[in-house]
Amino acid sequence: MIPSQGINNFFRQMPKAIFTWVLLLLVTGSFAQAPADSVSPVEWDLQQCLDYAMRYNITLNSLRLSRQTSEQDLILSRAARLPNLNASATQNFTGGKNTNNSTSYGTAASGSYSVNSSVTIYNGGYLNRDIQQKNILTQVADLSIAQQMNDITLLITQSYLNILLARENIIYIKDIVTTSEAQVARAQQQYDVGSIALKDLAQLQAQLANDKYTLITAENTRRQNMLTLKQILQLPTGKPFDIVAPDTLMATGLLTPVDEAQQEAFDTRPEIKSGNLNVDVAHLDLAKARAARLPVLTAGGSLSSNYLTGNDFAYFKQLDNNFYQQIGLTLSVPIFTRKVNKTNIEKAKINIDQSHLNLQNTKTNLSQDVEQAYINVLNAQGQYDAAVEQFKYVQESYRIANEQLKVGVANIVEFLQQKNLYIQAVQAYVQSKYNAALNIRIYDFYRGIPVKL
Repeated sequence: MIPSQGINNFFRQMPKAIFTWVLLLLVTGSFAQAPADSVSPVEWDLQQCLDYAMRYNITLNSLRLSRQTSEQDLILSRAARLPNLNASATQNFTGGKNTNNSTSYGTAASGSYSVNSSVTIYNGGYLNRDIQQKNILTQVADLSIAQQMNDITLLITQSYLNILLARENIIYIKDIVTTSEAQVARAQQQYDVGSIALKDLAQLQAQLANDKYTLITAENTRRQNMLTLKQILQLPTGKPFDIVAPDTLMATGLLTPVDEAQQEAFDTRPEIKSGNLNVDVAHLDLAKARAARLPVLTAGGSLSSNYLTGNDFAYFKQLDNNFYQQIGLTLSVPIFTRKVNKTNIEKAKINIDQSHLNLQNTKTNLSQDVEQAYINVLNAQGQYDAAVEQFKYVQESYRIANEQLKVGVANIVEFLQQKNLYIQAVQAYVQSKYNAALNIRIYDFYRGIPVKL
C-alpha cells in the first residue's frame, strides 16, 4: 500500500493539466455509472408522465415487438420474388466381398454434387398482392400502437387530475380544520368564564373531530390516487414520486359543435384508419384466393456432377465428364382442387363483409363516444358555473356566521348547519372544477388535440 505522504507527493508533482484531466475522468465516470433512476425527477408534470409511459409501458412495448414481427413478414414476402439457390453433396462408401473371389474384400467410393435454383415468373399476381397485404398489416400494427397510446394518455390524464383534485380539497379542508380549532379554543375560554354552556362547547369539539376525520380521508384519497398513477406508469414500488401542479387548469374557448368533432375524430383517430386498412387487407385476401386458380410458371436450372472409384478416369476427369447443366420452365395448372380454391374465395368474400361491419361498428362507437363526451362537457361546465356561484354565496354566509360566533350572537346549531353547507359547497366546487377540466380535454382529445395542462 502506498503511504499517504507518497500519494500527496505524487499529486503535487503531477502537472496541473494532467491532474485536471484525471479529475474530470473520475467525475464523469462516476456520473456515467449512476443508474438512470437516480437522476430522474421526483416531481413530474403531465408531459413527463406521458413520455415515461410511452417509452416503458409493457403493453406498448409488446405491441412494438408485434410490429417488428409484421415488418419481418413484409421482408419475407418481398424476398419471395427472388430466385432461390440450393446446393447438395452426397458421398458414399461401400464395401463387400469380391464377386470373382469370395475371400477378398473390396471397397468403393462414389459422390454426387449439384446446385439448383428456381424463380417464380408468374403466379397470378399472388406475390404482389401478398407484399401489399404485409405492408398494410405493418401499418395496422403502427396504428395499434397509436391506439394504445391514446388509451394510456386518457388514463394518465384522469389519474393526474384526480391527484390535483385531492390536493386542492386537502387545502380547503385544512383551512376548515384550522378555523374549527380556533373556534374550539375560543369556546373553551367562553365556557371557562361561563359565557356558553357545555353543550355548545361539546358540539364544536365534535365538529372539530369530524373535520379532522374528513382531512384524514382526503389525505388517504390523495395517497390512493398517487398509487393509481404509479401503477399506470408501472413505476417501482419504492421509487419517490410526486406530480407538479400546473399554472392554469381550465380550458377556454368556444366548444366545437359535435358534428364537427365527430368528423375530426373520423379523420384522425387510429382505430378508424386501422378499420379502413383492414378492409383493404380483406380485399387482398380475396385477390390472393382468386390467384390460386391461375397457372403458375416457374423457371429452374441445375448443375450436377458425380464420380465413382474403380473407373478408369481420375476424380476430376470424372467430374468433368459427368458435368450436366439443365434449365427449363415448369407450368402448373390447377384443374381440380376439391373445392379448396372456391371455398377460400367464398371465405374471403365473407371476411370482406365482416371487415366492413367492423369498420361501421367502430365508427358508430366512436361517434357515440364523441357525442357522450360533448354532453359530459356541457354538463360539467354547467355544474362548474353553478358550483362557483353557490360557493361564492355560501362562503360569504359562512364568513358572517363565523363572525357572529366570535361575538357570541350566533346559534351553535345554525352555525354548524351553515358550516356543513360550506363544506359541501367547497367539495362541489373542487369536484366540478376538475371534472370540467377533464371532460374538456377528453372531448378535444377525440378531435386529435394533444392533452395539455
